[in-house]
Amino acid sequence: MATIATLTQKADGNLEGTLATLNVTAPIALVPNGRKAKDNEPDYRVISRKNGFELGAGWNRISKNTGEEYISVSLSAPEFGTIYGNVAPAPGDDPAKKVIIWNPVS
Repeated sequence: MATIATLTQKADGNLEGTLATLNVTAPIALVPNGRKAKDNEPDYRVISRKNGFELGAGWNRISKNTGEEYISVSLSAPEFGTIYGNVAPAPGDDPAKKVIIWNPVS
């Protein structure tokens, strides 16, 4: 499992940071979807902070193993296709620091 983004949780609920793969380094934000009207709509929109384009979406999920809540994300762009990942706490003791862990399709 590879870390593909580092994020910081802001007071307004946004998660901001950098997506970094071998070919792409881009500032991103996970923004709560305030317009969510249906259960199948995403809980978050993933936005490029460079140009405002939407790169993907995130859904709140509950781990079957631990019962803890996490965010499952799907990111898409011509540079890298579609990437799936999960938002997890970053190493260390700062609860505001998060990472996106790549979740390859099996």
